[in-house]
Amino acid sequence: MCFCIKDGIFIDPPYNTGSDFVYRDNFKMDKDDYEKQIELFDDEGDRLFRNTESNGRFHSDWCSMIYPRLVLARNLLRDDGVIFISIDDNEVENLKKITSEVFGESNFIAQLIWERAYAPKNDAKFISNSHDYVLMFAKNIFSFTIGRLPRTDVANARYTNPDNDPRGVWKPSDMSVKTYNSACDYPITTPSGRIIETPASRCWSLSKNAFLERLQDNRIWFGADGNSVPCIKRFLTELKYDGMAPQSIMFYKDVGHSQEGAKKVVSLFDGKGSFDGPKPVRLLRRLLTLANVDKDDIVLDFFSGSATTAHAVMQLNAEDCGKRKFIMVQLPEVCAPDSEATKASYTNICEIGKERMRRAGDQIAKKIEEENTQLEVGKEPKTVPDIGFRVLKLDDTNMKDVYYAAGDYTQDLLESMTSNIKDDRTDMDLLYSCLLDWGLPLSLPHTQEDVSGVTVHTYNDGDLIACFADTISDAVVKEIAKRQPLRAVFRDSSFSSSPEKINVEEIFKLLAPNTSIKVL
Repeated sequence: MCFCIKDGIFIDPPYNTGSDFVYRDNFKMDKDDYEKQIELFDDEGDRLFRNTESNGRFHSDWCSMIYPRLVLARNLLRDDGVIFISIDDNEVENLKKITSEVFGESNFIAQLIWERAYAPKNDAKFISNSHDYVLMFAKNIFSFTIGRLPRTDVANARYTNPDNDPRGVWKPSDMSVKTYNSACDYPITTPSGRIIETPASRCWSLSKNAFLERLQDNRIWFGADGNSVPCIKRFLTELKYDGMAPQSIMFYKDVGHSQEGAKKVVSLFDGKGSFDGPKPVRLLRRLLTLANVDKDDIVLDFFSGSATTAHAVMQLNAEDCGKRKFIMVQLPEVCAPDSEATKASYTNICEIGKERMRRAGDQIAKKIEEENTQLEVGKEPKTVPDIGFRVLKLDDTNMKDVYYAAGDYTQDLLESMTSNIKDDRTDMDLLYSCLLDWGLPLSLPHTQEDVSGVTVHTYNDGDLIACFADTISDAVVKEIAKRQPLRAVFRDSSFSSSPEKINVEEIFKLLAPNTSIKVL
Protein backbone atom coordinates (compact mmCIF):
# COMPACT_ATOMS: atom_id res chain seq x y z
CA MET A 1 0.00 0.00 0.00
CA CYS A 2 1.33 3.43 -0.87
CA PHE A 3 0.29 6.86 0.29
CA CYS A 4 0.37 10.21 -1.45
CA ILE A 5 0.27 13.52 0.34
CA LYS A 6 -2.01 16.28 -0.87
CA ASP A 7 -2.52 19.49 1.06
CA GLY A 8 -1.15 17.84 4.21
CA ILE A 9 -3.79 15.10 4.18
CA PHE A 10 -3.09 11.40 3.72
CA ILE A 11 -5.15 9.87 0.93
CA ASP A 12 -5.24 6.13 0.34
CA PRO A 13 -4.42 5.06 -2.30
CA PRO A 14 -4.08 6.86 -5.65
CA TYR A 15 -4.82 4.72 -8.62
CA ASN A 16 -3.71 5.28 -12.18
CA THR A 17 -6.35 5.77 -14.86
CA GLY A 18 -3.87 6.18 -17.68
CA SER A 19 -2.05 9.48 -17.69
CA ASP A 20 -3.63 11.00 -14.58
CA PHE A 21 -3.87 10.03 -10.93
CA VAL A 22 -7.30 9.97 -9.32
CA TYR A 23 -7.63 10.31 -5.55
CA ARG A 24 -10.32 8.56 -3.51
CA ASP A 25 -11.60 11.14 -1.05
CA ASN A 26 -13.59 8.64 0.98
CA PHE A 27 -10.49 7.72 3.01
CA LYS A 28 -9.44 11.17 4.14
CA MET A 29 -8.05 11.52 7.66
CA ASP A 30 -7.85 14.92 9.29
CA LYS A 31 -4.95 16.05 11.47
CA ASP A 32 -6.69 15.38 14.82
CA ASP A 33 -7.69 11.84 13.83
CA TYR A 34 -4.18 11.11 12.59
CA GLU A 35 -2.55 12.34 15.80
CA LYS A 36 -5.02 10.32 17.86
CA GLN A 37 -4.33 7.18 15.86
CA ILE A 38 -0.56 7.40 16.26
CA GLU A 39 -0.91 8.36 19.96
CA LEU A 40 1.08 11.55 19.51
CA PHE A 41 -0.10 13.04 22.83
CA ASP A 42 -0.75 11.55 26.26
CA ASP A 43 -3.87 12.06 28.38
CA GLU A 44 -2.54 15.38 29.68
CA GLY A 45 -1.86 16.71 26.20
CA ASP A 46 1.93 16.32 26.34
CA ARG A 47 3.60 15.22 23.15
CA LEU A 48 4.96 11.68 23.18
CA PHE A 49 7.97 11.61 20.91
CA ARG A 50 8.10 7.96 20.02
CA ASN A 51 9.44 8.30 16.53
CA THR A 52 9.23 4.75 15.20
CA GLU A 53 9.10 3.66 11.58
CA SER A 54 5.36 3.10 11.92
CA ASN A 55 5.01 6.86 12.35
CA GLY A 56 3.80 8.40 9.10
CA ARG A 57 6.04 11.39 9.76
CA PHE A 58 9.05 9.31 10.74
CA HIS A 59 11.68 11.18 8.71
CA SER A 60 9.93 14.54 8.99
CA ASP A 61 9.78 14.40 12.80
CA TRP A 62 13.43 13.42 12.99
CA CYS A 63 14.48 16.28 10.72
CA SER A 64 12.35 18.71 12.71
CA MET A 65 14.06 17.53 15.89
CA ILE A 66 17.65 17.75 14.66
CA TYR A 67 17.51 21.02 12.70
CA PRO A 68 17.14 23.53 15.59
CA ARG A 69 19.75 21.63 17.60
CA LEU A 70 22.27 22.01 14.78
CA VAL A 71 21.48 25.72 14.46
CA LEU A 72 22.09 26.17 18.19
CA ALA A 73 25.27 24.07 18.01
CA ARG A 74 26.66 26.26 15.25
CA ASN A 75 25.91 29.42 17.24
CA LEU A 76 27.75 27.99 20.26
CA LEU A 77 30.87 26.95 18.34
CA ARG A 78 33.99 29.10 18.16
CA ASP A 79 35.20 30.01 14.67
CA ASP A 80 37.87 27.30 14.91
CA GLY A 81 35.41 24.80 16.38
CA VAL A 82 34.21 21.54 14.85
CA ILE A 83 31.18 19.30 15.27
CA PHE A 84 30.95 15.50 15.05
CA ILE A 85 27.58 13.80 14.55
CA SER A 86 27.27 10.03 14.87
CA ILE A 87 24.56 8.48 12.69
CA ASP A 88 23.62 5.19 11.07
CA ASP A 89 22.30 4.47 7.58
CA ASN A 90 18.70 5.46 8.39
CA GLU A 91 19.15 9.23 8.39
CA VAL A 92 22.68 9.86 7.14
CA GLU A 93 21.51 11.34 3.83
CA ASN A 94 19.03 13.70 5.50
CA LEU A 95 21.53 14.63 8.18
CA LYS A 96 24.22 15.59 5.70
CA LYS A 97 21.80 17.79 3.77
CA ILE A 98 20.56 19.53 6.92
CA THR A 99 24.06 20.02 8.30
CA SER A 100 25.27 21.38 4.95
CA GLU A 101 22.42 23.90 5.05
CA VAL A 102 23.21 24.97 8.63
CA PHE A 103 27.03 24.96 8.47
CA GLY A 104 27.50 25.48 4.73
CA GLU A 105 28.68 22.88 2.23
CA SER A 106 32.13 24.47 2.13
CA ASN A 107 32.64 23.63 5.82
CA PHE A 108 32.16 19.89 5.31
CA ILE A 109 35.36 18.05 6.29
CA ALA A 110 34.64 14.34 6.11
CA GLN A 111 32.10 11.55 6.44
CA LEU A 112 34.05 9.24 8.71
CA ILE A 113 33.26 5.54 8.86
CA TRP A 114 33.43 3.80 12.22
CA GLU A 115 33.75 0.02 12.18
CA ARG A 116 31.49 -0.59 15.16
CA ALA A 117 31.13 -4.38 14.83
CA TYR A 118 33.87 -7.00 14.63
CA ALA A 119 31.67 -9.93 13.55
CA PRO A 120 28.63 -10.34 11.25
CA LYS A 121 25.14 -10.78 12.65
CA ASN A 122 23.75 -13.99 11.18
CA ASP A 123 20.18 -12.96 11.91
CA ALA A 124 20.42 -9.93 9.59
CA LYS A 125 17.59 -9.90 7.04
CA PHE A 126 19.78 -8.71 4.18
CA ILE A 127 23.17 -7.21 5.06
CA SER A 128 24.86 -7.24 8.44
CA ASN A 129 25.82 -3.62 9.01
CA SER A 130 29.26 -3.36 10.57
CA HIS A 131 29.68 0.41 10.53
CA ASP A 132 28.20 3.76 11.48
CA TYR A 133 29.04 7.21 10.18
CA VAL A 134 30.44 10.29 11.90
CA LEU A 135 29.85 13.51 9.98
CA MET A 136 32.48 16.17 10.59
CA PHE A 137 31.79 19.87 9.90
CA ALA A 138 33.78 22.96 10.85
CA LYS A 139 32.29 26.29 11.91
CA ASN A 140 34.80 27.99 9.59
CA ILE A 141 37.01 25.63 7.63
CA PHE A 142 39.62 28.35 7.11
CA SER A 143 40.05 28.74 10.88
CA PHE A 144 40.06 25.06 11.76
CA THR A 145 43.24 22.97 11.99
CA ILE A 146 42.88 19.20 12.02
CA GLY A 147 44.56 17.28 14.80
CA ARG A 148 47.01 14.67 13.59
CA LEU A 149 47.48 11.20 15.02
CA PRO A 150 50.65 10.11 16.84
CA ARG A 151 53.10 8.25 14.66
CA THR A 152 53.08 4.49 15.17
CA ASP A 153 55.98 2.07 15.30
CA VAL A 154 54.61 0.42 12.15
CA ALA A 155 54.66 3.74 10.26
CA ASN A 156 58.16 4.59 11.50
CA ALA A 157 59.42 1.13 10.53
CA ARG A 158 58.94 2.09 6.87
CA TYR A 159 61.85 4.51 7.26
CA THR A 160 65.34 2.99 7.09
CA ASN A 161 68.86 4.20 6.33
CA PRO A 162 70.58 1.64 4.07
CA ASP A 163 73.22 4.15 2.88
CA ASN A 164 73.97 5.56 6.38
CA ASP A 165 72.83 9.06 5.40
CA PRO A 166 73.76 11.48 8.24
CA ARG A 167 70.33 13.09 7.97
CA GLY A 168 68.74 9.97 9.44
CA VAL A 169 66.18 7.42 8.32
CA TRP A 170 64.25 7.87 5.09
CA LYS A 171 61.97 6.02 2.69
CA PRO A 172 61.96 5.98 -1.15
CA SER A 173 59.20 7.85 -2.97
CA ASP A 174 58.13 7.31 -6.60
CA MET A 175 59.64 9.98 -8.84
CA SER A 176 57.13 9.63 -11.70
CA VAL A 177 53.74 11.36 -12.01
CA LYS A 178 50.70 11.02 -14.28
CA THR A 179 50.45 14.67 -15.31
CA TYR A 180 52.69 15.02 -18.35
CA ASN A 181 55.15 17.90 -18.69
CA SER A 182 57.66 17.91 -21.52
CA ALA A 183 60.22 19.70 -19.31
CA CYS A 184 60.16 16.67 -17.02
CA ASP A 185 60.55 14.08 -19.79
CA TYR A 186 64.24 13.17 -20.03
CA PRO A 187 66.39 10.03 -19.72
CA ILE A 188 68.31 9.29 -16.52
CA THR A 189 71.57 7.36 -16.36
CA THR A 190 71.99 5.23 -13.23
CA PRO A 191 75.36 4.89 -11.43
CA SER A 192 75.70 1.45 -13.07
CA GLY A 193 75.39 3.01 -16.53
CA ARG A 194 71.83 1.91 -17.26
CA ILE A 195 69.62 4.47 -19.03
CA ILE A 196 66.13 4.84 -17.58
CA GLU A 197 63.37 6.39 -19.72
CA THR A 198 60.17 7.84 -18.25
CA PRO A 199 57.34 5.32 -17.88
CA ALA A 200 54.69 5.25 -20.61
CA SER A 201 52.23 8.19 -20.45
CA ARG A 202 54.07 9.59 -17.42
CA CYS A 203 56.97 11.92 -16.69
CA TRP A 204 59.31 12.68 -13.81
CA SER A 205 58.08 14.86 -10.93
CA LEU A 206 61.28 16.94 -11.13
CA SER A 207 62.68 19.05 -13.91
CA LYS A 208 66.17 18.08 -15.08
CA ASN A 209 67.85 20.89 -13.12
CA ALA A 210 65.89 20.02 -9.98
CA PHE A 211 66.86 16.37 -10.42
CA LEU A 212 70.56 17.23 -10.76
CA GLU A 213 70.40 19.40 -7.62
CA ARG A 214 68.92 16.55 -5.57
CA LEU A 215 71.36 14.08 -7.08
CA GLN A 216 74.23 16.32 -5.96
CA ASP A 217 72.68 16.50 -2.46
CA ASN A 218 72.39 12.68 -2.23
CA ARG A 219 68.57 12.79 -2.26
CA ILE A 220 68.14 10.34 -5.17
CA TRP A 221 68.26 6.60 -4.58
CA PHE A 222 69.07 4.07 -7.32
CA GLY A 223 68.88 0.98 -5.14
CA ALA A 224 71.65 -0.84 -3.29
CA ASP A 225 73.26 -1.91 -6.58
CA GLY A 226 72.87 1.50 -8.27
CA ASN A 227 70.85 -0.01 -11.08
CA SER A 228 67.20 0.57 -10.06
CA VAL A 229 64.63 3.14 -11.18
CA PRO A 230 65.44 6.41 -9.35
CA CYS A 231 63.42 7.37 -6.25
CA ILE A 232 63.36 10.48 -4.08
CA LYS A 233 64.55 10.07 -0.49
CA ARG A 234 61.96 11.36 2.00
CA PHE A 235 63.52 11.90 5.43
CA LEU A 236 61.49 11.33 8.58
CA THR A 237 62.99 14.44 10.17
CA GLU A 238 61.81 16.60 7.26
CA LEU A 239 58.12 15.70 7.24
CA LYS A 240 55.95 18.77 6.74
CA TYR A 241 53.61 17.92 9.63
CA ASP A 242 54.07 16.30 13.00
CA GLY A 243 52.11 13.11 13.40
CA MET A 244 50.11 11.19 10.83
CA ALA A 245 47.18 12.31 8.70
CA PRO A 246 43.93 10.72 9.97
CA GLN A 247 42.08 8.39 7.62
CA SER A 248 38.37 8.38 6.85
CA ILE A 249 37.91 4.79 8.09
CA MET A 250 38.22 4.27 11.84
CA PHE A 251 38.87 0.58 12.43
CA TYR A 252 37.71 -1.04 15.66
CA LYS A 253 41.25 -2.21 16.43
CA ASP A 254 42.19 1.48 16.73
CA VAL A 255 39.07 3.08 18.25
CA GLY A 256 37.07 0.19 19.69
CA HIS A 257 33.71 -1.32 18.78
CA SER A 258 30.22 -1.12 20.28
CA GLN A 259 30.69 -4.16 22.50
CA GLU A 260 33.84 -2.63 23.95
CA GLY A 261 31.79 0.44 24.87
CA ALA A 262 29.17 -1.70 26.57
CA LYS A 263 31.74 -3.78 28.44
CA LYS A 264 33.44 -0.63 29.71
CA VAL A 265 30.21 0.64 31.25
CA VAL A 266 29.41 -2.75 32.78
CA SER A 267 32.88 -2.93 34.34
CA LEU A 268 32.48 0.58 35.79
CA PHE A 269 29.17 -0.49 37.32
CA ASP A 270 30.74 -3.59 38.90
CA GLY A 271 29.04 -5.94 36.44
CA LYS A 272 25.54 -4.85 37.46
CA GLY A 273 23.38 -4.66 34.36
CA SER A 274 24.11 -3.78 30.77
CA PHE A 275 23.23 -0.58 28.94
CA ASP A 276 22.33 -0.08 25.29
CA GLY A 277 24.47 1.79 22.81
CA PRO A 278 27.40 3.34 24.74
CA LYS A 279 30.28 4.22 22.45
CA PRO A 280 33.84 3.18 23.31
CA VAL A 281 36.01 5.75 25.04
CA ARG A 282 38.71 5.19 22.44
CA LEU A 283 36.37 6.43 19.68
CA LEU A 284 35.65 9.68 21.53
CA ARG A 285 39.36 10.08 22.27
CA ARG A 286 40.05 9.83 18.53
CA LEU A 287 37.43 12.49 17.78
CA LEU A 288 38.91 14.79 20.44
CA THR A 289 42.28 14.36 18.75
CA LEU A 290 40.84 15.21 15.33
CA ALA A 291 39.09 18.25 16.85
CA ASN A 292 42.54 19.46 17.97
CA VAL A 293 41.17 20.57 21.35
CA ASP A 294 43.45 22.76 23.44
CA LYS A 295 44.07 22.06 27.12
CA ASP A 296 41.51 24.65 28.27
CA ASP A 297 38.76 24.09 25.68
CA ILE A 298 35.11 23.24 26.36
CA VAL A 299 33.58 20.10 24.85
CA LEU A 300 29.79 20.00 24.45
CA ASP A 301 27.76 16.83 23.82
CA PHE A 302 24.03 17.48 23.50
CA PHE A 303 23.13 13.78 23.11
CA SER A 304 25.35 12.60 25.96
CA GLY A 305 23.65 9.26 26.72
CA SER A 306 25.88 7.37 29.16
CA ALA A 307 28.41 10.28 29.15
CA THR A 308 31.19 8.58 27.19
CA THR A 309 32.33 12.04 26.02
CA ALA A 310 32.81 13.21 29.62
CA HIS A 311 34.79 10.03 30.35
CA ALA A 312 37.03 10.68 27.33
CA VAL A 313 37.63 14.32 28.32
CA MET A 314 38.64 13.36 31.87
CA GLN A 315 40.96 10.70 30.52
CA LEU A 316 42.58 13.14 28.08
CA ASN A 317 43.08 15.66 30.91
CA ALA A 318 44.77 12.92 32.92
CA GLU A 319 47.14 12.16 30.05
CA ASP A 320 48.35 15.70 29.29
CA CYS A 321 47.48 17.63 32.50
CA GLY A 322 44.79 19.56 30.63
CA LYS A 323 41.96 21.58 32.15
CA ARG A 324 39.30 20.94 29.54
CA LYS A 325 35.67 21.27 30.62
CA PHE A 326 32.71 19.29 29.38
CA ILE A 327 29.01 20.05 29.13
CA MET A 328 26.73 17.01 28.82
CA VAL A 329 23.12 17.57 27.78
CA GLN A 330 20.55 14.77 27.98
CA LEU A 331 16.78 14.56 28.28
CA PRO A 332 15.76 12.39 31.27
CA GLU A 333 14.45 9.57 29.11
CA VAL A 334 12.88 6.92 31.32
CA CYS A 335 14.51 3.49 31.15
CA ALA A 336 12.29 0.64 30.03
CA PRO A 337 10.71 -1.19 33.00
CA ASP A 338 12.30 -4.51 32.05
CA SER A 339 15.73 -3.09 31.14
CA GLU A 340 18.95 -3.96 32.93
CA ALA A 341 19.34 -0.30 33.88
CA THR A 342 16.01 -0.29 35.70
CA LYS A 343 16.92 -3.52 37.46
CA ALA A 344 20.07 -1.75 38.65
CA SER A 345 17.88 1.06 40.12
CA TYR A 346 18.58 3.68 37.43
CA THR A 347 15.30 5.35 36.52
CA ASN A 348 16.47 7.36 33.51
CA ILE A 349 19.45 7.88 31.20
CA CYS A 350 20.65 10.95 33.12
CA GLU A 351 21.10 8.90 36.29
CA ILE A 352 23.25 6.43 34.37
CA GLY A 353 25.39 9.22 32.94
CA LYS A 354 25.91 10.91 36.31
CA GLU A 355 26.92 7.69 37.99
CA ARG A 356 29.27 6.84 35.16
CA MET A 357 31.02 10.21 35.45
CA ARG A 358 31.47 9.67 39.19
CA ARG A 359 32.88 6.19 38.78
CA ALA A 360 35.04 7.03 35.76
CA GLY A 361 36.52 10.04 37.56
CA ASP A 362 37.27 7.99 40.67
CA GLN A 363 38.86 5.27 38.55
CA ILE A 364 41.10 7.76 36.72
CA ALA A 365 42.17 9.46 39.97
CA LYS A 366 42.88 6.11 41.67
CA LYS A 367 45.01 4.94 38.74
CA ILE A 368 47.13 8.10 38.80
CA GLU A 369 47.62 7.85 42.56
CA GLU A 370 48.76 4.24 42.20
CA GLU A 371 51.20 5.19 39.44
CA ASN A 372 52.61 8.00 41.59
CA THR A 373 53.38 5.55 44.40
CA GLN A 374 55.49 3.49 42.00
CA LEU A 375 57.49 6.36 40.46
CA GLU A 376 61.24 6.16 40.28
CA VAL A 377 63.22 8.57 42.45
CA GLY A 378 63.56 12.00 40.84
CA LYS A 379 60.56 11.69 38.50
CA GLU A 380 57.74 14.24 38.71
CA PRO A 381 54.43 12.76 39.93
CA LYS A 382 51.34 13.13 37.76
CA THR A 383 48.62 15.59 38.71
CA VAL A 384 45.15 14.21 39.35
CA PRO A 385 42.78 16.09 36.99
CA ASP A 386 39.65 17.88 38.14
CA ILE A 387 37.05 15.11 38.05
CA GLY A 388 34.23 17.10 39.65
CA PHE A 389 31.08 18.08 37.83
CA ARG A 390 27.90 19.98 38.57
CA VAL A 391 24.40 18.74 37.68
CA LEU A 392 21.85 21.33 36.55
CA LYS A 393 18.23 20.69 35.57
CA LEU A 394 16.27 22.90 33.22
CA ASP A 395 13.11 24.44 34.69
CA ASP A 396 10.81 27.39 34.15
CA THR A 397 11.25 30.79 35.79
CA ASN A 398 11.49 31.19 39.56
CA MET A 399 9.02 34.07 39.44
CA LYS A 400 5.28 33.65 39.84
CA ASP A 401 2.97 34.38 36.93
CA VAL A 402 1.33 37.74 37.57
CA TYR A 403 -0.34 38.36 34.25
CA TYR A 404 -3.96 38.65 35.32
CA ALA A 405 -6.76 40.83 34.05
CA ALA A 406 -8.01 43.45 36.51
CA GLY A 407 -11.26 41.58 37.07
CA ASP A 408 -9.44 38.36 37.98
CA TYR A 409 -7.83 39.73 41.12
CA THR A 410 -9.25 38.57 44.46
CA GLN A 411 -8.17 39.09 48.05
CA ASP A 412 -6.83 35.55 48.25
CA LEU A 413 -4.88 36.06 45.03
CA LEU A 414 -3.30 39.24 46.36
CA GLU A 415 -2.25 37.50 49.55
CA SER A 416 -0.59 34.73 47.55
CA MET A 417 1.51 37.39 45.81
CA THR A 418 3.17 38.60 48.99
CA SER A 419 6.25 36.85 47.62
CA ASN A 420 6.96 37.06 43.89
CA ILE A 421 8.96 33.80 44.00
CA LYS A 422 7.37 30.39 43.54
CA ASP A 423 6.87 28.46 46.78
CA ASP A 424 8.83 25.36 45.73
CA ARG A 425 12.07 27.17 44.85
CA THR A 426 15.23 26.74 46.93
CA ASP A 427 18.21 28.99 47.52
CA MET A 428 20.12 27.09 44.83
CA ASP A 429 17.36 27.75 42.28
CA LEU A 430 17.55 31.47 43.00
CA LEU A 431 21.35 31.56 43.06
CA TYR A 432 21.81 29.93 39.69
CA SER A 433 19.06 32.04 38.19
CA CYS A 434 21.11 35.09 39.20
CA LEU A 435 24.25 33.60 37.65
CA LEU A 436 22.40 33.14 34.37
CA ASP A 437 20.99 36.68 34.49
CA TRP A 438 24.48 38.11 34.99
CA GLY A 439 26.04 35.81 32.39
CA LEU A 440 28.41 34.18 34.89
CA PRO A 441 29.88 30.68 34.36
CA LEU A 442 28.05 27.93 36.19
CA SER A 443 31.18 25.89 36.84
CA LEU A 444 33.07 28.14 39.29
CA PRO A 445 33.40 27.37 43.05
CA HIS A 446 30.48 28.02 45.35
CA THR A 447 30.43 27.89 49.15
CA GLN A 448 27.79 28.52 51.77
CA GLU A 449 28.11 29.43 55.44
CA ASP A 450 26.03 30.41 58.42
CA VAL A 451 26.17 34.10 59.31
CA SER A 452 24.10 35.20 62.31
CA GLY A 453 21.68 32.33 61.83
CA VAL A 454 21.08 32.66 58.06
CA THR A 455 22.72 31.00 55.06
CA VAL A 456 25.03 33.17 52.95
CA HIS A 457 26.20 31.95 49.53
CA THR A 458 29.58 33.03 48.15
CA TYR A 459 30.30 32.44 44.48
CA ASN A 460 33.91 32.35 43.23
CA ASP A 461 35.46 34.10 46.24
CA GLY A 462 33.26 37.18 46.03
CA ASP A 463 32.17 37.54 42.41
CA LEU A 464 28.70 37.26 43.92
CA ILE A 465 27.38 36.94 47.49
CA ALA A 466 23.71 36.16 48.07
CA CYS A 467 21.35 35.67 51.00
CA PHE A 468 17.76 34.54 50.46
CA ALA A 469 16.62 34.15 54.07
CA ASP A 470 13.08 35.16 55.05
CA THR A 471 14.48 37.82 57.36
CA ILE A 472 17.90 39.46 57.06
CA SER A 473 19.29 41.62 59.85
CA ASP A 474 21.47 44.69 59.46
CA ALA A 475 24.35 42.70 60.94
CA VAL A 476 24.19 40.20 58.03
CA VAL A 477 23.96 42.99 55.45
CA LYS A 478 26.98 44.74 56.99
CA GLU A 479 29.00 41.50 57.06
CA ILE A 480 28.30 40.92 53.34
CA ALA A 481 29.13 44.55 52.50
CA LYS A 482 32.44 44.38 54.43
CA ARG A 483 33.56 41.60 52.05
CA GLN A 484 33.07 44.02 49.14
CA PRO A 485 31.71 41.52 46.59
CA LEU A 486 31.33 42.48 42.95
CA ARG A 487 27.62 41.64 43.19
CA ALA A 488 25.17 41.17 46.06
CA VAL A 489 21.74 39.57 45.80
CA PHE A 490 18.83 39.57 48.27
CA ARG A 491 15.24 38.45 48.24
CA ASP A 492 12.61 41.19 48.16
CA SER A 493 10.47 39.48 50.80
CA SER A 494 13.46 39.38 53.17
CA PHE A 495 12.74 43.01 54.02
CA SER A 496 9.43 43.96 55.61
CA SER A 497 9.37 47.56 54.43
CA SER A 498 10.81 49.98 51.93
CA PRO A 499 12.92 51.77 54.58
CA GLU A 500 14.69 48.48 55.28
CA LYS A 501 15.57 48.07 51.60
CA ILE A 502 16.78 51.66 51.42
CA ASN A 503 18.93 50.98 54.48
CA VAL A 504 20.62 48.11 52.61
CA GLU A 505 21.59 50.45 49.80
CA GLU A 506 22.97 52.98 52.28
CA ILE A 507 25.08 50.31 54.03
CA PHE A 508 26.60 49.27 50.72
CA LYS A 509 27.23 52.87 49.68
CA LEU A 510 29.29 53.26 52.85
CA LEU A 511 31.11 49.90 53.01
CA ALA A 512 31.10 48.64 49.40
CA PRO A 513 30.31 51.48 46.99
CA ASN A 514 31.42 49.49 43.92
CA THR A 515 29.12 46.49 44.58
CA SER A 516 26.15 45.95 42.25
CA ILE A 517 23.03 45.16 44.29
CA LYS A 518 20.07 43.13 43.03
CA VAL A 519 16.81 42.39 44.87
CA LEU A 520 14.67 39.53 43.55
